[in-house]
Amino acid sequence: MKNLKIVVIGSANTDMIIKMERIPKPGETILGGKFHTAAGGKGANQAVAAARAGGNVTFVARVGDDMFGQQAIKGFKKDNINVENVLTDDSEPSGVALIFVDDNGENSIAVASGANAQLSVKDVENARNVILDADILLMQLETPLDTIRAAAKIAHENGCQIILNPAPAQILDDKLLSMLDILTPNETEAELLTGIKVTDIESAKNAGKALLDKGLKTVIITLGSQGALLVTANETELIEGFKVDAVDTTAAGDTFNGILAVGLAEKKNLKEAIRFANAAGALSVTKLGAQPSAPSHQEIELLLHK
Repeated sequence: MKNLKIVVIGSANTDMIIKMERIPKPGETILGGKFHTAAGGKGANQAVAAARAGGNVTFVARVGDDMFGQQAIKGFKKDNINVENVLTDDSEPSGVALIFVDDNGENSIAVASGANAQLSVKDVENARNVILDADILLMQLETPLDTIRAAAKIAHENGCQIILNPAPAQILDDKLLSMLDILTPNETEAELLTGIKVTDIESAKNAGKALLDKGLKTVIITLGSQGALLVTANETELIEGFKVDAVDTTAAGDTFNGILAVGLAEKKNLKEAIRFANAAGALSVTKLGAQPSAPSHQEIELLLHK
């Protein structure tokens, strides 16, 4: 496992979180929420989740030349993530996310991208050797799409397995989709990519098949507590989730993706890797915050064997 390398390309943010009874409506102010900060950003969340579960992780990202950026890099090093390609940008601040979390663990998030929006094709080209040396490339969509395409092209042409988590939701061209090995949308993202409203397992299957028609090999639609639907040309199967008491759903999807990469790096088959990732995602919602909620390999195994 230690020799199998995972490269994560993506965003790094500082999350500013208010835990409150309910999420405010437009124009409404609610008093009494508890405030704290935590390390976040979809790319960083996935990198930390993978590293904390034993993955050999290199992170490619940009942070600002500020306190938040310094704290982020310090945290990555603590989790044994290779940060040689985490660049400090002196023109933009580090990314920030403002997050409301209600009593049911549901959240509402706004992001100021900052340095994340400056992660460039050139940055990816400079990390070419790292990508060429990787077994798995994991990406999301909080950095420029041209950068994602450039990384996918390098990996695709050199046999590196590519996982794309298409979040936040946006339209993707078929050429990019055809380069991917695995796409991991949630219900909202699957609907945007296919035009099929995902409301149940059957509609999720239809959306998955529509994505296969765009040239994808494997689609995994995450369905929250229900689990994840695996869709390939040969099979469609729901890999059930785990029932837990949710405190905060922030980064549950990021944890799922990071741990999916670890499972595949450990040479688990797809269904085993998804179940492994489902367990990790379930554990992550039992704690407040994005990266603070990422479980260890041992914690995931304990839940799997209960």
